[in-house]
Amino acid sequence: MAIERELKLALPGDLPAARADALIVHLDRLSGAEARGERHLVNRYFDTPDLALASAKAALRLRYVARDGHAGQWLQTLKSVGEARDGLHVRHEWEQAVQGEALELAPLIAACDVPATAALLQAEGTKVVAQFETNFMRRLWRYIAGDGTAVEIAFDRGEVAVQANGQRHTEPLIEVELELLDAPDDDHEGQGERILQALAQDLRAVIPELHSDNVSKAQRGYRLRQKVLGG
Repeated sequence: MAIERELKLALPGDLPAARADALIVHLDRLSGAEARGERHLVNRYFDTPDLALASAKAALRLRYVARDGHAGQWLQTLKSVGEARDGLHVRHEWEQAVQGEALELAPLIAACDVPATAALLQAEGTKVVAQFETNFMRRLWRYIAGDGTAVEIAFDRGEVAVQANGQRHTEPLIEVELELLDAPDDDHEGQGERILQALAQDLRAVIPELHSDNVSKAQRGYRLRQKVLGG
């Protein structure tokens, strides 16, 4: 099990391309940051017809990652209940590679070491169907702070989509994620999280439109689904 800690910063869906380019240029020049290229991510989120996973504040995702010059890869991810405050999201996460375009729930259930979440997936897994997707380009940087703390910076631009009655309904998605990858062993005072906040402040100085966001991509999808389908 991994504990995911990331600071999410949202941007307006109609952000001009020039403003997005300015953010990329700043990150390319940021001291301590190394560009890690761009990739295309397609993410399908699964739940039961009565949204049992959402009710338990869990999320089940199948992701396809494509990079130029590399074979694409399918990954499945389970996230359990967590908390979000001032844009900082903290939650349990299990991620595994899968053979193709299908969930493989048995190994995911076996890997899940939170009994309530494992039991939920065991009971409801056969009922899950795709509910919505996110489709975006992700540009990555790896940032190393002076104390060795490592942060992944991701700039995502794309859409959230729900398919209904033969039509594709979409909303724009544009955000920055700052994920704490590694912190010194003696980080008992939350220095890693302070570094995330300092990075966010640096980025806001370049793009003031950036704002902390407690809404995850999965929550965006569920909100669009409700808007399109009701209920």
